Formats: sequence, C-alpha cells, structure tokens
Amino acid sequence: MSLNSFGHLFRVTTWGESHGPALGATVDGCPPGVEITEKALQVWLDKRRPGQNKHTTQRREPDTVEILSGVFEGRSTGTPIQLMIRNTDQRSKDYGDIAETFRPGHADIAYHLKYGLRDYRGGGRSSARETAARVAAGGVARAALAALLPELKITGYMVQMGEKRIDRARLDMTEIERNDFWCPDAAAAAEWSDYLDALRKDHNSVGAMIEVTASGVPAGLGAPVYGKLDTDLAAAMMSINAVKGVEIGEGMAAAALTGRDNADEIFMGPNGPEYGSNHAGGVLGGISSGQDLVLRFAVKPTSSILSPRRSIKLDGSATEVVTKGRHDPCVGIRAVPVAEAMMACVLLDHYLLDRGQTGGHRGTIG
Repeated sequence: MSLNSFGHLFRVTTWGESHGPALGATVDGCPPGVEITEKALQVWLDKRRPGQNKHTTQRREPDTVEILSGVFEGRSTGTPIQLMIRNTDQRSKDYGDIAETFRPGHADIAYHLKYGLRDYRGGGRSSARETAARVAAGGVARAALAALLPELKITGYMVQMGEKRIDRARLDMTEIERNDFWCPDAAAAAEWSDYLDALRKDHNSVGAMIEVTASGVPAGLGAPVYGKLDTDLAAAMMSINAVKGVEIGEGMAAAALTGRDNADEIFMGPNGPEYGSNHAGGVLGGISSGQDLVLRFAVKPTSSILSPRRSIKLDGSATEVVTKGRHDPCVGIRAVPVAEAMMACVLLDHYLLDRGQTGGHRGTIG
C-alpha cells in the first residue's frame, strides 16, 4: 500500500494498524531549532485519547508518544522526526466473527476488492486509530507554528450532532473544553448528551459537523490553480476517517446566495485592508486573505453498531452483521483534535512553501 504521506515541504508519513504493536508518524521538513518535547506533544494526544468519557469508545489507550529521532536536547535538528505510539489495549478476538464477513459502511469490501486481503482486526489501516499519529505530527507542526507565527491560533469545535445544531447566538469559545463534545454552546452540549445516550442504548450511532477556524493567518499563503491553500485543506480533512464532505467559508450555502450578498466588501483600515464579512472563509483564489480561515466538514455515523445489518460473506453468501467491540457512538467528538492537527500541518507546509518562493515579500497597498 502506497500513498501514506501528505504535505510538500513539511511532510508527514503515518504507519501502523489499529491492532498492531504500535503506530506512528515520520515527520520530515520541520525547521531546526524548534522546541519539541514528548510532554508538549502529549497535551494534544490526550485531547484525542479514547475512553475519557461515556460518549466515546471505551478502549483504554494511554496514547503515550515517544520521540525516536530528529530531536536533540529538546529541539528539532532538521532531520526526520520519528514518533511512535504503542497499542496496549487491543481486543482482536472481538473481530473473529467478521474475518470472512464484510461490515456494511466499512472499508472492508473496498480493501478486499483492491488488495485481495484485509486486516479485519478493527479495520487495520482504515481504522480511526490511525489518526493518533496525525495528532502527534500536528503537535510538531504546532510547535513550529508557535515559533514562526506566534499570533496564529487554531480552534476546532462541533457545531452539529445529527439534526441538532448549536445556536450561534449562544456561541462561547470558553465552553469548548468544558464539555464532552468540544461544543461552544453549553445548552446544546447538555441536550446532545441525552440524545447520544438514547442512541447508544438503541444500538445506534449518529453523524456530526465539525468547524475549524484559524486566526492570525498571514495573507499570501497558498498558490494559484494547483497549489491552492483551500485545496490542500479540503484534501487534508477529507483524508480523515468517516469524513464525507468539506466546505470553506459559506461552502455549499453559497449556492443560495446572490453575488451582492456573497462578495466580501473591502475597506482600508489603519493596518491595511479590512473586510465587511467573511463569506470566502479567509481564502481568495486559493490564497489566504488575512482573514480567519473557516472550514467545516461532515462526519458520517459510526458504521460499527450492535444493530443487525444485511451483508455478504467472502464466499458470496448472505448474512447479517452485528459489529461487536468498543466503538464511538459519534466519531465526530474525537475528530475535533484530529482536524486541528491537520489544519496545523497544512498551514505550516504552506508557510514554508511561501517562504521558499517569495521570501516573505508582499505587495503593498496605500
């Protein structure tokens, strides 16, 4: 299997499977001299770690990250950084019944049709467990961004669970880390808790919508046509397990707007251009405008449910599948720190690309 890497100058390759001995990431292209420690990276992994509350999978993984190379005396050396996270709580026996059965909604049948074999233990490489490696790599990117762009801030949160949405009139970013859902609306989070409890007891699951913003992004990141910043952001988010749609700014809702409504008016402010709105989501022509980046993506319902679903076996015979094991009733919850990590990796990559091409030169206005 190839194509396990993403990024241009800041390049991340992830490796490992859900039920293997370990998984991890090789990070190449991190600038030298960046302060990086296992303790600092662990902060981000702890946000994604399973089993932290009743609303996520009860698989108990400490997700302890180890730095094997590329860091000396607490600073990056400019050489590849190897990160490893050991698996400690695999229960492969939970998957014995599906060794020759394809689970509806999973990648099982697609992997088999492509490769002729698959790791049925938790989905192997297709498992969301792989995203732990991305979060570790994102921690490296965040450390580099903190040194290079100290004003930049990345924030992810859930704005919808099933048909239930937040009320943006109650938006309070301080609420994000006060509830189990990374939700900036305390009233919505309380309602979602009861909603998800009922779904779990009914052996069901639900999808979600995640929003990720980045403030303090300098204008000029990204390149025309095939190197667009929003192209790489969309690809990064679509690569996350269970993501089925990505939008920037108004996204799909732009189809219902008129040109007069959609155009973000521009004014000259004391420190440069200012905008009357941000329908574009901070990207114009594939290049950052200096406004906040605003991105959303939809996550499908967890396919692993205890309700029987019709499927087929390897020999083509019909069967019913009940997926055992420990699974998230809403994978959108733990997708939030993954999305932040992917945003960090893409922004660092594009900052390094821009620095290499333009040297930081910018056009002037006024």
